[in-house]
Amino acid sequence: MKMLSKNIRFLRNSHGLTQTDLADQLGVQRTMISAYEDGRSEPKLPALCKISEIFSVSLDELLNHDIQESGRRVLQPTQMKVLTIAVDENDEEQITMVGQKASAGYLNGFADLEYMESLPHIKLPHLSNHLTYRAFEIAGDSMLPLVSGTLIIGSYLERLRDIKSGKTYILITVTEGVVYKRVFNYLEENGKLYLVSDNEHYKPYEIKGEDVLEIWEAKAFISTDFPNPKDKTAPVTNEDLSKMILDLKTEIIQMKNR
Repeated sequence: MKMLSKNIRFLRNSHGLTQTDLADQLGVQRTMISAYEDGRSEPKLPALCKISEIFSVSLDELLNHDIQESGRRVLQPTQMKVLTIAVDENDEEQITMVGQKASAGYLNGFADLEYMESLPHIKLPHLSNHLTYRAFEIAGDSMLPLVSGTLIIGSYLERLRDIKSGKTYILITVTEGVVYKRVFNYLEENGKLYLVSDNEHYKPYEIKGEDVLEIWEAKAFISTDFPNPKDKTAPVTNEDLSKMILDLKTEIIQMKNR
């Protein structure tokens, strides 16, 4: 399989592995890796599955997709999604609000017009008329100082590749449901996103790009929680935020290498 041999060579090189390194991980001789990459031999199914695991690619992508020429499959253009939106009597777009209790239903109903119309709608001034917005009520304390019950206003993002590392997004996912996190984009390297909480007590975790159903870039928030100066320490500075993001990047790199 020409695509398989080419992909193995490309993935090995892009991950900085020698043929000996990969052979050690597969438990085979180095000459076998050379044979795989030259197309003189094909890995048996157990070895194929292990290669897929090492490089975080699906078997289908490994066998049938030219990763070197086209990039990771998760970054390829897909058929444009028709986004279900609500409008008022003047045909002006409204912001659909997805509360905590509605989050589970949203996973099944976000493309259903009747379901979307059943959700509450709001309208806010000073937002660009060229973007589509949705409001999601967050739960828990993983994104402090934003508390449970805060409404995050997000603008719709069509492409995964446009996610900028370090910014916050609402992700609608197959595996985790509706989540609001600080996201680091490693789709080009391994097809994954790393989700980080602003509350340091929560550990970062990863999700596959193909598990993301919708992306909403955080633009604003609404909260009834007013900070009490007596309960706060010194305000977070730009330097503090920069250091936090650098620390998070270091932790993500360490997690990737484990």
